[in-house]
Amino acid sequence: MIRTGIGYDVHQLVEGRPLVLGGVTIPFRLGLAGHSDADVLAHAIADALLGALGEPDIGYWFPPTDATIEGIDSMDILRKVRSIADDHGAVIHNVDATLIAEEPRIKPHIEAMKGHIADALSIRPSQVGVKATTNETMGFPGRQEGMCAMAVACADVPVKD
Repeated sequence: MIRTGIGYDVHQLVEGRPLVLGGVTIPFRLGLAGHSDADVLAHAIADALLGALGEPDIGYWFPPTDATIEGIDSMDILRKVRSIADDHGAVIHNVDATLIAEEPRIKPHIEAMKGHIADALSIRPSQVGVKATTNETMGFPGRQEGMCAMAVACADVPVKD
């Protein structure tokens, strides 16, 4: 059965942390706060894929109370989601994500992001969409208090019911 999933994630911008988006560390004066590397783009993609699989969200698989995964690389989260997809016998067709942030500009980093995400999910970069938009200076993203990302995923998942 062809199934889709939707993912959303948000993290607060803070000083003293690296900014990691789509597995790429981007030079910027602020980074994202979180239990992991806080890669908001990867987290939204993970949740979208988990949704397509009918699984609980990444908070279930990677609880923020688990000290053993503090600082985890979000590409490892995507690799785990790929493993869950394999356990389902699923074929990932594509993922598409949009980052919502006023800055920095991510266009120079998109191809690298697509490569990291594709590698972690064992799919081709052409199966990964990465885009960005601003929030037109409105709300917390517009005030640069945080970043958020939305994602959708499509996978062929065998019916087991």
